[in-house]
Amino acid sequence: MLTDEIKLLLVDDHALVRGSLSERLDREPGFSVVGNADTADEAIDKATEFAPDVIVMDIDMPGLSCFDATRKIRSLRPDVHIIFLSGFLSDHYIEQALEVRAQGYLTKREPPETVVAAIREVAAGGAFFSDEVRSRIVVDQHGAKLARGSKSRASILTPRELEIVSYIARGLTKKEIGKIMHISVKTVDRHSVNLMTKLDIHDRVGLTRFAIREGLAEP
Repeated sequence: MLTDEIKLLLVDDHALVRGSLSERLDREPGFSVVGNADTADEAIDKATEFAPDVIVMDIDMPGLSCFDATRKIRSLRPDVHIIFLSGFLSDHYIEQALEVRAQGYLTKREPPETVVAAIREVAAGGAFFSDEVRSRIVVDQHGAKLARGSKSRASILTPRELEIVSYIARGLTKKEIGKIMHISVKTVDRHSVNLMTKLDIHDRVGLTRFAIREGLAEP
C-alpha cells in the first residue's frame, strides 16, 4: 500500500553503487532510505530492524543467496516489496526471482528515473520489470513465469544443487558452503556429486564455467 513516505532498504555489496543509489533516492520526494546492507545476511537483520516498505537488492553477492534471504525476509515481513537489481541478464535468475514473488527485476543499465518509477509502482502494489526481463516472461491468471522454451540448462538441477553450484563458482570451500546452508560437509559432497553427474562436469573449474554461462555467478 502506498503511504506518504516510502521507506527503502538498499542491499548491494559494492559500496560505490550502494552509496550513489542511496544518495539519489534520498533526494526523491516521498522516499526515505532507512538502511543499507552489503550482504544478504545483513539484509535480513536490517529488514527486521527498520521495517522498510521496499527492498532494492542486488542479485549476486557473496555469502547467502539473495533468494534465500528473500524467503527469510518474507517469513518475517510478509508485507515487504522486493525489487532485484542485476548487472547482467539470466533466465535462471529471473525464474528464481519470480519463484520468491519479487515485484520487480531491473538491470543495472536502467537510468535512476526508471528505478524511481519502479519503486513507486511496486510500493503501490504493482510490479515493474525492465523491458529485457518483460520480454522473457508471460503473465496469466496464475501469475508471472518464464516464457515457454526459456528454461535454462540449470533447470535440471534441484534448488539446493543450484545453490551449491553458485557457491562453488564463488570459490567457497565445502566447509564454508555447509556453514552457510546449515548442512554437513558430507551432505554438500553428496549434492556436489549428484549435480556433477547430471551435468557431466567433473571438476570445480568446469562447474565455475557452467555457473557463469548460466548466470549463476558473475564472470
